[in-house]
Amino acid sequence: MATSIATFLPALIGGALIGLAATLLLWLNGRLSGISGILWRLFFANPGDIWWRILFLAGVVGGAGLYYAFFGDAPTARPTFPVWLLIVAGFLVGYGTSLGNGCTSGHGVCGLGRLSLRSLVATLTFLLVAIITTFVVRHLFGVI
Repeated sequence: MATSIATFLPALIGGALIGLAATLLLWLNGRLSGISGILWRLFFANPGDIWWRILFLAGVVGGAGLYYAFFGDAPTARPTFPVWLLIVAGFLVGYGTSLGNGCTSGHGVCGLGRLSLRSLVATLTFLLVAIITTFVVRHLFGVI
């Protein structure tokens, strides 16, 4: 019982913090916290629209860094995973984000919270593609 709570509690706190950050960004800045959009528009932002993007992204990376510094259980990459597959996956994720007009944080967190039908379809599509991809990589490519 203690082990399951120890595993569940960080996920619960992390999810609550993600929801709080998304809510505060919407309430205080009128913006959705879709990470891909925040990052992409950072390169093409108006001068007055840059700092909140930088601070938000720094908070995402810094928050994860603080968690790992205090709890020390950072995920590690599998050394046997093919590098070419990681590169292909990165390009496909970028393409999918562009095709879906957003990422899982924008659609899955913010869009579903706003009861957007478009975001529901996008999130279900993300999940379906992830399930299919996992099956293909594990069972057809033999990568475990």
